Amino acid sequence: MKKPLALIAVALLCAACAPAANPTPEPAATTAVTPSAPVSLSVSSGPQAPGGTVPATIGITWDEASKDAAVDVAEQAMADFARPGVEEKQWANELARWLTPHATADYSAVDPANIPAGRVTGPATLSVDEANGYGVMAAVPTDTGTYTLQLLRTGQEAPWKVNRFTPPSS
Repeated sequence: MKKPLALIAVALLCAACAPAANPTPEPAATTAVTPSAPVSLSVSSGPQAPGGTVPATIGITWDEASKDAAVDVAEQAMADFARPGVEEKQWANELARWLTPHATADYSAVDPANIPAGRVTGPATLSVDEANGYGVMAAVPTDTGTYTLQLLRTGQEAPWKVNRFTPPSS
């Protein structure tokens, strides 16, 4: 009982010592705004994208070697993917060499017995976007239809990696 009374006494003492509220607001101080120097994010103070365009491939160009490498990876990755009779761990480990880190995580829990395709039946064909040297779509025919593979790379000399296998549309 002594503790609550002491707290009430302290609260009243603090309230009595506080200054009275001033109902009249103080006038706002006015300051003049002076314009600053122009700001540019470019090194030479010029426009960042002259003419509003970006270079076509942002540093990576397509050549026959890039296309051949993408076709090769698409065909080999699909051949490793389309093996429903292989034990899960072996399947995931052998497929991982063709995959991006994201795809490796995504496909590590797949049971290959659930994959309807059993073999690749023809060569891969690419859908190349000449303005994007970092990615390509590959169509790979299998015994159950044509799978679409998304392949990515991180640079001109970097290897192609599969990011996604999309089964044929029903």
